[in-house]
Parts: sequence; C-alpha cells; structure tokens
Amino acid sequence: MRGYDRSAATAYGRRWALGRNPAYYDFTELGGDCTNFVSQCLFAGAGVMNFAPVTGWFYRSAMDRTASWTGVEYLWRFLTANRGPGPYGRVCKRNELAPGDLIQLGDGAGHFYHCLLVLRPGADPLVAAHDDDALNRPLSDYAYRALRFLHVEGARR
Repeated sequence: MRGYDRSAATAYGRRWALGRNPAYYDFTELGGDCTNFVSQCLFAGAGVMNFAPVTGWFYRSAMDRTASWTGVEYLWRFLTANRGPGPYGRVCKRNELAPGDLIQLGDGAGHFYHCLLVLRPGADPLVAAHDDDALNRPLSDYAYRALRFLHVEGARR
C-alpha cells in the first residue's frame, strides 16, 4: 500500500494546467483533455498505474491506454471500484474535499462531462483543468447542473 501524495498531484496540476506535458497526447480536439490532465495529476500523486486490460487505468500512448485515463465516467468508475493497483477513492461531500481530489460537472440528467482537480478546497474550491484551461479557477465560475465529488483515499502497489 502506498499513500497518495497530494502535494505532488497539485504541484503537477499547477505546472501543467495552462500547458501540455509533451509526454502525453493532447486530446483537446478528440473530445477533450480534461480527464487526461486529471489522470496525469493522479499519476503524479499515486506513482502507480493499473495495467489491467479494459478495467484498469493506464497510459502508454494515445493508442495504448484505458478509457478510464481519458473518459470522465470511466475514471469515476475506476476510482470508486478499484481494488487493485493504482489510486482509489470514495464519493464525498464538498466539505470533505482535500487538495488533489476530483470534482466532476454534470448536466443534471446523469451525464457527467467535465473533470476538475481540486487545488484548494473550501466553500468555493479552486481548481485546475484542461479544455478551457484553468489554474486556481473558482468552481462558481463554471456552469453545471450537477456536481459530484471524489476523495482520493490512497494508491496501492
């Protein structure tokens, strides 16, 4: 078992929120880069991927990755169900958020479409994100109908 390094995750988020790490493909033109960015932050904090085909969470290249690395819903499912290697988390309330946790925005009909990294929790958390690139952007600046919060509890080897 390994802890989740929240400082490393948020430092990575601050470093790359307004740019792109050339080690990763930029999915902006292919449906969005938000979850790819958040996955990179999670990896910076967890230090381990889950290489299980289909159900894991990993990135080797744009063509060799899991849906959970780049898909909002798939990342949510992976983190909340993961019992193997890699990061794992649980649904939480806004007041339980910590730096390095996730917020996902939804349309109110059960479809979640955007993923944000929490930099500073609070009544109006500050986040980092890709697509509409953001660094220290207040959650209140976003338009959404539904929110869900995920607390990253740790990472397993």
